[in-house]
Amino acid sequence: MQNNQGVIPVILCGGSGTRLWPLSRSEAPKQFTKIGNETSLFQKAILRHQSNEHYTRPIIITNDAYRFQVAEQALEVGVELGAIILEPASRNTAPAIAAAVTFINKSNPDALVHVLPSDHLIEDNNTYRDALNTASESAKVGYLVTFGVTPNQPATGYGYIKAGKKLATGASEVAQFIEKPELDKAQAMLDEGGYSWNSGMFLFSAKDFMSELGNFQPEITDAVQQAVDKAETDFDFVRLHKTAFEASPSISVDYAVFEVTQKAAVVSAEITWSDIGSWDAFYESRDADYNGNVTTGSATFVGSERNMVLTDRHHVALNGVSGLTVVANDDAILVSAMESSENVKDVVSALKNNPETAILAKEHKTNYRPWGGYTSILNGDRFQVKKLFVKPGKKLSLQKHHHRSEHWVVVSGTAEVTIDDSVMTLSENQSVYIPLGAVHRLANPGKILLEVIEVQSGSYLGEDDIIRIQDDFGRGN
Repeated sequence: MQNNQGVIPVILCGGSGTRLWPLSRSEAPKQFTKIGNETSLFQKAILRHQSNEHYTRPIIITNDAYRFQVAEQALEVGVELGAIILEPASRNTAPAIAAAVTFINKSNPDALVHVLPSDHLIEDNNTYRDALNTASESAKVGYLVTFGVTPNQPATGYGYIKAGKKLATGASEVAQFIEKPELDKAQAMLDEGGYSWNSGMFLFSAKDFMSELGNFQPEITDAVQQAVDKAETDFDFVRLHKTAFEASPSISVDYAVFEVTQKAAVVSAEITWSDIGSWDAFYESRDADYNGNVTTGSATFVGSERNMVLTDRHHVALNGVSGLTVVANDDAILVSAMESSENVKDVVSALKNNPETAILAKEHKTNYRPWGGYTSILNGDRFQVKKLFVKPGKKLSLQKHHHRSEHWVVVSGTAEVTIDDSVMTLSENQSVYIPLGAVHRLANPGKILLEVIEVQSGSYLGEDDIIRIQDDFGRGN
C-alpha cells in the first residue's frame, strides 16, 4: 500500500442481502449483482471516488467466499485496489473496520479513512462532495465523523442521529443515536427537525479511531492487532489470522465507538442515498412510468399501477394488480406485495429449511469462478448437465472426483484437456470422457471464451467432491 496523506476509502463487502432474493443470494449477494448492463453496487462504490484527487486506492474488507468476485469486478471497471483483506469469520463492523485501519496504521497512521458499505446507492454530486469536505476537515481536528442523510419520509427501517451543537468545521456534535423507531416517533422526529438517517458511512483519522476503540473495546484492538501482525499474503489477498481474529468480540462500530465516544460528529446533508435494503427501497431508487410501474426487462402492464417487475429472461404480464413486486430469474420467481418487502427474509428462511429448495437460497443457476463459471442446465437422480465457460488464458484446478465421471463437449472455442498423463486439444463439436478417479484439468489456451457442455454421472454430484491437486487460485478442497 502506498504511503499517502490523502483519504483512504475502506469498503465493507461481506453482507448477504437476503431481503433482495431471488436477485441476491448468499453466494452472489446484492453488492455484486448487475441489473441488465448496469455496473454492480460494489463497482459503483469503488468508482465513486476515482476522480477525487484527495482519495487513494480503496481497501476492501470481505471474506473468502467473495474474494474472487471482488478482484474480478474491480478489474472489469479498471480500478486498482490498495488491498483485499479477508475476514476468517464474521465479527460485525467494529472488528472489520479495525482490521482495515490497523492494516493502514502500519504504514500510514496519519491517513484519513472513509468507511462505506459496498451495497448502498449514493449519487456522487456536489452535495455529496461538500459533505466529504466537511467531514475531512472535522476528522483532521480529531473528530470521528458519521454521515447523516436528511430524511424525506418517516422511515422506520433506518437508525437516526440527532445533531447537537454546531462545530466550526460545519459538522455538528452528535447529541443522540436512535434505534429504528416506530412510525409515530419517526414522524415526530421529522416534524421536530435536526434528525437524520444513519447512513453507515464514517470518516476519521486512522490513529484517532484506533485510540478511541482501544479506550472502549481493548479486546477488539488486541485481537485485531494480532490478526493483522500474523496475517498471510495469498496472491492479491491479505488473510487475517483466524484464531486471533475469532478472539475479537462481535459488535457493531456504532455500539463499540460512536455511541460512547465524546468525539463523535455528524455531517447531515441531503445526500441522494439508499441502502437498497429491501424491494420497496429498490423501487424508490428507480424511475417509474406514468402509472408508477418500474420495470427492468420485458414486461406488459394492463390496468396495473405501482408495480415493479425485474426479469432477465421471461416476459412478465401484469393484469389488474397494484403494489406488487415480481422478480423473475431463470430458476425462481418472487411475487410479493410491495408492503411486505421486509418479510422476504422469511421467504429465504423457509427455502433454507426445506432440503429440496435450500440451494435456491444459496446460489443462482449460474455461478462465477475466478476462471469463468458454470450454469446448471438439468439435474437428475444420478446425473446433471452444466455449461462451463472458461475465460481466455484461464484454467480450472487439476483435480479428481471419487464419485462421478464426466463427459465434456466443446460448444465454442478451443479446449486444452489434461487426463492423467495425457494432454489433448479439442475444438468445436469434439468431446472427451473423464473416468471416475482420473486426474484432469480443463484450460482455455485461446483468445475467445471457451464454452463446454459437461455431463456428470455418478452416485454423488456435489461440488465438494472435488479433490484439488493444483490450483492457480489458491483454493483448497
